[in-house]
Amino acid sequence: MSVRQAMLALLEQGPKYGYQLRAEFEQRTGSTWPLNIGQVYTTLARLERDGLVEADAADVQGHVVYRATPRGRDEAATWFTTPVPRDQPPPRDELAIKLAIAVTLPGVDVGQVIQQQRTATMTALQDYTRLKRSGRAARPTEPEDLAWSLVVDSLVFTCEAELRWLDHCEARLRRVAAERAAAPDQTTSAPTTSAPTTQAPSSRENR
Repeated sequence: MSVRQAMLALLEQGPKYGYQLRAEFEQRTGSTWPLNIGQVYTTLARLERDGLVEADAADVQGHVVYRATPRGRDEAATWFTTPVPRDQPPPRDELAIKLAIAVTLPGVDVGQVIQQQRTATMTALQDYTRLKRSGRAARPTEPEDLAWSLVVDSLVFTCEAELRWLDHCEARLRRVAAERAAAPDQTTSAPTTSAPTTQAPSSRENR
């Protein structure tokens, strides 16, 4: 997540001090990615070092107000017009790493690992769906409310994609186990899998 560019974009709308930046960022994102004030001021210091923001004199309450420089406004504009790169090494995905390790180790019940994750992800999906149907995300009237509703949509879609991927993993593991069981000369052990104890409802049924 680019806090740097997000802060530049907010400063492009007018000068602000650190607490104002944090409040506006969290208002738009529903505090999904909370910022501590130390992170905000560290980022501001780096932006000032790089000539992207400049500090004004402190206001009557002692707040140092920052404004975007022309270079800073250019960087914010470039951020909006440049797709988020997908050709770089993706961020570490703990669930993918866990399953990748689990299928290579004897004695790990991969089916159980998948089922436990499915239950947790389904719970998260239900929580996000409730958020989507309630409060300011359900009936956005202000731009900040619409921003929050889009963040909630992203969280819902991420859960749905993860559930589909877990279904895919389970099907692949079962197919591999069946193929190996049908080949008596196969010496390599198949991953340990177990049937799910419950059938997870379709994600569409929870939206």
